[in-house]
Amino acid sequence: MSLSKFIGREVELSRLKGLLDNRSASLIVVRGRRRIGKSRLLSEFGKEMRSLFFSGIPPSKKITAQSQRDEFAHQIERAGLPGSKSDDWGNLFWHLSKYTTKGRVLIVLDEISWMGGKDPNFLGKLKTAWDMYFSKNPQLILALCGSISSWIEENILSSTGFVGRIAIDFVLEELPLNVCNAFWHPKEERITAYEKFKLLSITGGVPLYLERIKPDLPAEQNIRDLCFTKGGLLVREFDEIFSDLFSRKNASHKEIVSCLANGPKDLGQICKELKRSISGVYMKHLDDLVKAGFVQRDFTWNLANGQESKLSVYRLSDNYLRFYLKYIAPNRSKIEKGAFVNAALIRLPAWESIMGLQFENLVTHNRKIIWNLLNLSPEEIVMDGPFFQNSTTKQPGCQIDYMIQTRFQSLFLCEIKFSKKPVGLKIIKEMETKRKRLKNPKFCSIRPVLIHVNGVEENVLDEGYFDKVIDFGQLLE
Repeated sequence: MSLSKFIGREVELSRLKGLLDNRSASLIVVRGRRRIGKSRLLSEFGKEMRSLFFSGIPPSKKITAQSQRDEFAHQIERAGLPGSKSDDWGNLFWHLSKYTTKGRVLIVLDEISWMGGKDPNFLGKLKTAWDMYFSKNPQLILALCGSISSWIEENILSSTGFVGRIAIDFVLEELPLNVCNAFWHPKEERITAYEKFKLLSITGGVPLYLERIKPDLPAEQNIRDLCFTKGGLLVREFDEIFSDLFSRKNASHKEIVSCLANGPKDLGQICKELKRSISGVYMKHLDDLVKAGFVQRDFTWNLANGQESKLSVYRLSDNYLRFYLKYIAPNRSKIEKGAFVNAALIRLPAWESIMGLQFENLVTHNRKIIWNLLNLSPEEIVMDGPFFQNSTTKQPGCQIDYMIQTRFQSLFLCEIKFSKKPVGLKIIKEMETKRKRLKNPKFCSIRPVLIHVNGVEENVLDEGYFDKVIDFGQLLE
């Protein structure tokens, strides 16, 4: 497969193309995790018109506000627009606007937090330039793009200066599984879903990681090349993520994701494990990680009224980060020495349990597909997500991998299993234990669902216990 082929994002492209029918200029925001395909999406859209891409310089101690202005001026000149002066952002934007007064034009300011984060006047000058210059071209689209969603939200989306000016706020998420199958082309029909899931359990639906897959190699060899070979993309990626996104504050963010690598925890458990006091600072760090797309905050809910509870846990939702923390980081020095070139992955500690957590993430990221497979419309669903019930003197604790509550008084209890062998009969006993522990209102029906990837033993099906058995592998066929 040629890496130049653009895969997925049909919905996002369609929304962007809808801007071409507008009778006025459009200011848009595109944000999401590093490597998620923000620039690639805009590049694909930009084929429809004249496109100008500019990017900030990655943060470091030596980079200043002037460094960013100088680089922007150089990029303007390389785009064929000479004569700009880098003394002031207002002058730079005015100079750019002179060359974009007519016709369809896409201007992309990529990694905007890097570009303007050190200059307190940057956003004010940008807002003024939009109002006075860029917006005068009714066919112009200005895209503000970046990986640090918290910075964009605080400084642009929540800013009074930009209120009413943002036409679309795109938050790019991982590609859905049925799209990911295309990365194994032209061999997708010859490779099992289980083998594909072994790779997806590490890469998730992150486009750039998926582009590195070599379909002619087994999953184990692909994983060794990416994760256990000196210089491999996913060996280096962790350090780059945190230096790019969180700069000098990254130590706290790193210890939080490390704490979550073994499973979800609430704020109190996180602070206790890290020996920190519960404070607004740690809430802010967790919020940064949620907005960056690496952590998910899952709220449980009251089954009697379907209302969201105040109780929540934080889950490491990014599959790559967990795999790095569990397997790459502890062996980093050996990897650098070439000692893991022929590593047997199945022998890595707790491999099956970690792959189970990874698979759960893939399932919850593709929850809309589950709704379709269960013939549920979004309008029917009251609440859904990983569910937990804390232990008290009156009730035992309970945790459901994924649960859906409908307005027709049905609870779909989904058990998610990733195994190299078909799921056996003991799964029914495990599910029945959870059902009995669940404090279920009398008016709610329980509908057990089994989600698997590598088959189910015949006697499990013969029991007729599960209302629905879903082979998630069918999404990769």
